[in-house]
Amino acid sequence: MKIKKTYLFAFWTSVYITLLSAVIFYFSVALLLSNWLLYLYMMLFCVIVFTVTFIITLYQIKKFIYPRIKKILESVTLLNTSNPEKTAISTNFDELSMEVKKIVNIKQQQIKKLTLQENYRREYLGNISHELKTPLFTVQGYLLTLQDGAISDKKIRKKFIERANKGVERLISIVKDLDLISKLESADLNLNLQTFNIVELVKGTFDLFEMEAGKRNISMVLEKHYNGPIWVLGDEERIGQVLTNLIVNSIKYGKINGVTTVSIGFSENNKVLVKVADNGEGIKEEFQSRIFERFYRVDQSRSRDQGGSGLGLSIAKHIMEAHGQQIFVKSKYLMGSTFSFTLEKVKDF
Repeated sequence: MKIKKTYLFAFWTSVYITLLSAVIFYFSVALLLSNWLLYLYMMLFCVIVFTVTFIITLYQIKKFIYPRIKKILESVTLLNTSNPEKTAISTNFDELSMEVKKIVNIKQQQIKKLTLQENYRREYLGNISHELKTPLFTVQGYLLTLQDGAISDKKIRKKFIERANKGVERLISIVKDLDLISKLESADLNLNLQTFNIVELVKGTFDLFEMEAGKRNISMVLEKHYNGPIWVLGDEERIGQVLTNLIVNSIKYGKINGVTTVSIGFSENNKVLVKVADNGEGIKEEFQSRIFERFYRVDQSRSRDQGGSGLGLSIAKHIMEAHGQQIFVKSKYLMGSTFSFTLEKVKDF
């Protein structure tokens, strides 16, 4: 049976005090007593000193040291927000040590998390500031030019007003996307769940961006011919928004004269798996874990030249999470990217 460290501490403290007392006793009375009386008194003296010291040490530990340690630990445990229920404080040194280490580890993790959140907040504020400043300064520049006299020239007036309007439209787009993300994060967006044909939705999205793809001579194709409908459960409008964001990105960042391929299959857990693949420049591995963050752009200058709010992939991720589904990315640099998401399968009607 394992001996408590409290008793070991008391035992060795008593041994040391007893030995010291024995030495003092020996030299104090050695000249006054015969040898056998000396040894007898010395043994009796050692037993008495050891016993008294052992009892006093235990008493001091339990009545003086432990209560103060418990008070300190109770104060520390108030910081342990992960365990709001107040539990009894152990009087065992090993358990006390483990409890303190546990609290320290929790606090270290919380500090690390807060540091990451602070870095993310700082970066996010910097990004949103930049995104809003660019169109604002553009609009302001055109309006100031018109105010300085260019408004009298009909051709310049019309051109500058059109350009200023494009800047305002971009601002509106950013604000709408931010509002949508806010609603998705706060679960304030009601999804209109219904059964719809995902094949038809993909074809309809292709039709919407046929001209946009034609500007870069990019072909949009289904991986194969689907004989019948594939029914899924979800908010058709929001899933259409996810498809739109993924297909638009494949056109923007795909290779000129390339191809955007959409495939519809089934995952291992019998869910519908939709994939949007392109043969563009791809995404380096170190960037792939962050591309679903708000305003995050792999290539800042090139991405802004392509337009958009920088919120498309973040919105897509939030929409899929609101459906209880997942969205993935698989990419190899200079060889293209594949974005995929899952949907709940519905039996054929």
